[in-house]
Amino acid sequence: MKSLHKNILSCFLALAGIFSLASCEKELDKTPESQLSDADFWNNTEDLKLAANYFYSYLPVIQDNINANWSDDGFANGGANAISDGSRTVPATSTDWSDNYKLIYNCNNLLEKSVRVKGDQKLIDRYRAEASFFRAFAYANLVKRFGDVPLILRTFDVSDTLNQAHRTPRQAVVDVIYTDLDFAAANLPASSALPAAEYGRITSGAALSLKARVALHEGTLKKFHGKGDPAKDLGIAVTASETVMKSGLYSIFRYAAKPDSSFYYLFQPANEAPVNKEAILVRLYGENLANPIAFHNFPAELGAGSNTTPTKALMDAYLYTDGLPQGKSPLQKTETTTLTQFENRDPRMGMTVFNKTHYYVTSFYLPTLTFAPTGYKVRKYFNTVDFIAKRSFVDNMTIRYAEILLIYAEAKFELNGSISDDDLNKSINLIRSRAKMPALTNAFVTANGLDMRNEIRRERRIELAVEGQHRYWDLIRWKTAEIELPKLILGARFFANEFEKATPKLDAQGYIIVQEAAKRKFNPERDYLWPLPTRDLGLNLSLTQNPRWQ
Repeated sequence: MKSLHKNILSCFLALAGIFSLASCEKELDKTPESQLSDADFWNNTEDLKLAANYFYSYLPVIQDNINANWSDDGFANGGANAISDGSRTVPATSTDWSDNYKLIYNCNNLLEKSVRVKGDQKLIDRYRAEASFFRAFAYANLVKRFGDVPLILRTFDVSDTLNQAHRTPRQAVVDVIYTDLDFAAANLPASSALPAAEYGRITSGAALSLKARVALHEGTLKKFHGKGDPAKDLGIAVTASETVMKSGLYSIFRYAAKPDSSFYYLFQPANEAPVNKEAILVRLYGENLANPIAFHNFPAELGAGSNTTPTKALMDAYLYTDGLPQGKSPLQKTETTTLTQFENRDPRMGMTVFNKTHYYVTSFYLPTLTFAPTGYKVRKYFNTVDFIAKRSFVDNMTIRYAEILLIYAEAKFELNGSISDDDLNKSINLIRSRAKMPALTNAFVTANGLDMRNEIRRERRIELAVEGQHRYWDLIRWKTAEIELPKLILGARFFANEFEKATPKLDAQGYIIVQEAAKRKFNPERDYLWPLPTRDLGLNLSLTQNPRWQ
């Protein structure tokens, strides 16, 4: 099942002399004997496959889930909160810039060299489609962060004018992303056509899913930032997500042995795809502890640190089991223990965040503050198999079907200003059904004085909580980062008899103050875009820094 993972690892040395940046191209005339030369490669479809394997190393790793700390959902133990609290500075170098352009260069290289390959044209086009997918993936990463970026669609060397390429308008880059993903979707196999040995390779469903994700981001960014007509992008998001939904190849995961705990078991190794039809695109890891690769983001034991600790803001977002939020539900209770907040709540709360009823490797979970400053620890993706070394072999789901359903619902609502119950039933309510939560309907929203947009956004926040960057980019595209990120960060209600001995600073209601609002800021004229690294500004004098980062 994990042969692709092994192929990726084995191909790096072989490709070291082929996949290099333009600045190193002139060194290819001096290829070491241990490396393949460019002239000796690109002969057959196996060469293309080997080259394409390299791209998969750029998929998000499971450790990237700590990027929940960029938002108000997580707080880093150890102080790595510079994005969320506004304290970051202009970097000298940035892999967010350089690695994406490295991937783009390598994709362009395969697309160009593929014309030399002899063999089955359908298979050649498949690997060209993989390169197109990853080029789109890289450009999507770049435009989200930096806005207008140089659009490079061919390889070049150190003397080429492209070394001084100007920024290309964002929309032109996005149009290329859509074109690349259309080509990928048309030339990649469906997931049902993948043999077991090729599980993990890009499929047509993954290409359409990435297109839907990009289109929702761009459409809502235009709508809420006033940067153009969002209708085209939102329409693309609806069409792409609906195509995935109608394919019949994906579904919301249900764990037959414990159906009420399906959401928890979705993130456990026994339920990885291809058995799990919710997984659309995954980053593969080893089959077992002999080849684990990944390390826990989250604590391995009670006395261990956490790279991500959930916040009170995230916990407050969970509905009660009657479908109503805090402040509206009669099921809400005054907190008298750390368990009170979990009572009568959306079951996903207790499947995402530990509480003291959960057996935690060697004992039941007890809140700590030394290693978890908010008093909360993440349970989602937690793997107890090799807790001492903190190793894990759980595949990381880069895109899963629940996200596609959420994209469909949000794009439908933002495109039309409303959403029908039928559309809710084939999207959000499939997700809620797994969680044993009441269906979301227009009548329920009206009767309880709720806001449909807020409930659609809430569902996305809860379902995708602490799965990487989702919440941060949602705040960016909705233009609510300037409201949410400057707020103080609170943790759990402090009960001295339930925590380790500590004297945390508390607010008037007894909640742990993790970071004061005075230490958090978000400049809306600056922080909706990221700063370009100074090294690249020095290398390419045609580039200019993003506003207010000078």
